[in-house]
Amino acid sequence: MPSLFSLYRKIFFGRKPGWDQQPLPYIKVTTPRVILSEAKVSQYAQVCDFQFDGKVLPPTYLYVMAFRLHAVIFTHDGITFPLLGMIHLKNRIQVYRPVTINETFSFECALATSRETDSGLEFEFVSKVFVGDELVWESLSTYLYRIDVAGRRVRPPKAIDMAWETPQSWSLSDDLGRRYAKASGDYNLIHLHPVLSKRFGFDRVLAHGMWSKARCLAELMPSIGERPFTVDVTFKLPLLMPADVGFSYEKSVDKMIFELRDSKGRRPHLSGDVQF
Repeated sequence: MPSLFSLYRKIFFGRKPGWDQQPLPYIKVTTPRVILSEAKVSQYAQVCDFQFDGKVLPPTYLYVMAFRLHAVIFTHDGITFPLLGMIHLKNRIQVYRPVTINETFSFECALATSRETDSGLEFEFVSKVFVGDELVWESLSTYLYRIDVAGRRVRPPKAIDMAWETPQSWSLSDDLGRRYAKASGDYNLIHLHPVLSKRFGFDRVLAHGMWSKARCLAELMPSIGERPFTVDVTFKLPLLMPADVGFSYEKSVDKMIFELRDSKGRRPHLSGDVQF
């Protein structure tokens, strides 16, 4: 698999002219015969609080591998705009069966669609993971290249309608971004140190959005078990660290809804649902 560290050098220090107002091209990247490291999976599971038995992968771990192919596409000449202002809006993961550490995987990732919206250019990456010819895992990530328009009002995101009486409380230290980077290989500068994040307009370091999704999912795994499922999340507000946050969920027979909010339970950082 490609090195994210090398790709980030191109992303952060390369120069692109800006969006040319054209739809993005279809770009596809594949990597066959990928073998995973048990030590790296264990490190990732620990940072995200998954209970890893040394065999079955945390459902979000294949995303951190697939994201390396996202980064390859980000550096492609067909994407003409700089990526520093890019926002990860939504992510869907479909788990068709539990997968284990000793399997050999083939990855493919495609920049599939793009469309202009009121906020800018939205585009979607479809990532698929195969064992042999069997599709075992799939992800859809929606990104936004923001285009500022004078006079546009940005409305604060709303929390979903759910009970919020006794949420779990999590304390996030400001070194979480560095620990997650070591485990995932995702060394985006805004997550590493306040000195670096200030260069991009943030007073403090930001939690990785996919760490937030993984941490929420780790809490839900005892209820999910080995059933096939789909987990959708929407990233709503940046999570600046250190921070105290609250997590809660509700479940029915075939669905769970969950949310990660600030310590007062008012501002949502992430909303999601699991369907079986």
